[in-house]
Amino acid sequence: MTDANTAIKAEIESQDVVVFMKGTPQFPMCGFSGQVVQILNYLEVPFKGVNVLDDMAIRDGIKAFSNWPTIPQIYVKGEFVGGCDITREMFQSGELHQFLSEKGIPVKAPTAA
Repeated sequence: MTDANTAIKAEIESQDVVVFMKGTPQFPMCGFSGQVVQILNYLEVPFKGVNVLDDMAIRDGIKAFSNWPTIPQIYVKGEFVGGCDITREMFQSGELHQFLSEKGIPVKAPTAA
C-alpha cells in the first residue's frame, strides 16, 4: 500500500483542489461524482479529478488513506473535506463557498436570491 499512499499524496499535493472520483470531470461514471463535479463547476473552482477506476490500488488506497469508505473524496489544500453528501450540504448552506474562500481558492461570487 505504500506505493498507493505515495501516489495519493502526490496527487493531493499536485493541485489546491483534488477530487478522487469515478470517471473524469468531463465524464463522471457515477451520480455522486457527477454531483461533486457540478458543484465545483458551478462555483468555477479549478480542480483536478483523479479517476479511481483507472487504478485499483488508488481506488482501495484512498479509502484507507482518508479512513472514509466512499468515493468521491474531496481534498482542499491537502485537507480531506469529505464526500458527496458533505460537499452538497456545505454547498447548500453556503459553507463550502466560505471554506474555499478562506483557503484562498478562487470561487465565483454567490448570487443574491
